[in-house]
Amino acid sequence: MSKTVLQFATLFVGMLLAQLICNRICLFGVAVPIVFIYFIIRLPMNLSVNWVMCLSFMLGLFVDIFENTQGMNALSATLLAAGRKTVFSLYFPREDDLGNPVPSIRSLGLAVYVKYMATSVLLYCVAVFLIQSFSLGHIGITFLRIISSSILTVLILLGFDSIATTRRREKRL
Repeated sequence: MSKTVLQFATLFVGMLLAQLICNRICLFGVAVPIVFIYFIIRLPMNLSVNWVMCLSFMLGLFVDIFENTQGMNALSATLLAAGRKTVFSLYFPREDDLGNPVPSIRSLGLAVYVKYMATSVLLYCVAVFLIQSFSLGHIGITFLRIISSSILTVLILLGFDSIATTRRREKRL
């Protein structure tokens, strides 16, 4: 159990640092990669909802502290954590069939994992960009930011996941 806790603590810090670097990236003035939610997506499904929400809130709060965003990421990350099981059950109805409780390409398969990740990222992006704009006056640019940031984030997170699974496979050989 301590090895798993250490791995997730390392992932927590790594995703926080990666997000601080990625916040400096803005493609075409609209697409911002939001990589720290990979930690929330990868938390084990058998972990208590209270723990998931606390860890998500803390991670979002740390991003808010370092980026001076007044709680937008903490609220959006907590909303993602609250809807995580529901989103997961949309695409994987029988949680009992899940051998490894950590969602990944290897445990869910590519199609189910991409659907789960894309829906989670879209949920987070809708929350954070609607909170950020705080009005529907500029709905066109807000919608463009949601879609472009979601696509960019999903592509980057799939890259993270493929690197993580490749390392595990190499270690086993």
